[in-house]
Amino acid sequence: MYKILYTKSMKTIQFSGSTLDDIKAFPDKVKQRIGYQLHRIQIGEEPSDWKPMKTVGPGVREIRIKDGDQYRVIYIASFLDEVYVLHAFQKKTQKTAKRDLDIAKQRLKAIQNARREK
Repeated sequence: MYKILYTKSMKTIQFSGSTLDDIKAFPDKVKQRIGYQLHRIQIGEEPSDWKPMKTVGPGVREIRIKDGDQYRVIYIASFLDEVYVLHAFQKKTQKTAKRDLDIAKQRLKAIQNARREK
């Protein structure tokens, strides 16, 4: 007798703007950790270390990677089929820079507009 296991479908990941290139420029260990965290999100799990980014928009979150330096990946996964990576950067100060928040907001708005047009 065979047992059928339910498997969740994985969400696809869409990288906004220069985000994929930005991640590729990070140190190898950081890239590996980001990849693992994004995979967790794809299969419906929570990242290990995250916080909500309500200033960017509802449902937006930030993955926090600490490897001597601080790295951040801002994403939204509240759509049924896709995870959108809005911005990735190395954090230099305690507070997230307005420039980084603005980039994420602009990219989120573009995604929302594109999805409405579908």
